[in-house]
Amino acid sequence: MTTPNLHYITRPSTLKENAPLLILCHGYGSDENDLFSFASELPETLFIISLQAPYKLQPYGNAWYAINFDAQNGKWSDDEQAKTSRDKIADFIDYACNTYPVNRNNVSLLGFSQGTILSYAVALTYPEKVKNIIALSGYINSEIIPENPQSQNYKHLQFYCSHGSADQVIPVDWARKAPQFLKHLNVAHQYSEFPVGHGVAPQNFYEFRSWLIDRI
Repeated sequence: MTTPNLHYITRPSTLKENAPLLILCHGYGSDENDLFSFASELPETLFIISLQAPYKLQPYGNAWYAINFDAQNGKWSDDEQAKTSRDKIADFIDYACNTYPVNRNNVSLLGFSQGTILSYAVALTYPEKVKNIIALSGYINSEIIPENPQSQNYKHLQFYCSHGSADQVIPVDWARKAPQFLKHLNVAHQYSEFPVGHGVAPQNFYEFRSWLIDRI
């Protein structure tokens, strides 16, 4: 299915109304089917929506924003595209809450890699739209969140953050800054590392699943 701004797939909840909503945001070069594989292992009460990032890559896959490589600047991200995707996800949350029998006060975001960077950005820019954030193998990009986050109301937010200690795509040092950042804002959070590369270990999955079940 496609809204005016994003394509997505769903797994309806067993609840007929006020279902907790979980929105999945995949990583760079992937698509909406990737993280959707988690759905069968998550509580049936969750209404799950998996989004497809808006920018097509060649020959296949999608991105939330461009990542470019050049000799002078090395690897750099298109932060303007990232902000546009951040706002698309925020608008999609409103669309989902108006379209499906879900509880707009019980919205969780789960991201992987680039999807995590966007999930952080959505939560820290539009905190009123979300409650729980599962941030897998990503980091906080300060260029796509408010300049003065201290002025925002983040009291209700809760973050689960994890990273592979052997990640060669996104350095674990980048991820380790997130707990410090969230602590500075007095935001509830949990941070875990696993001895893997750029991926989700089984122990990682079971840990964040338990974390989420306790909060929905």
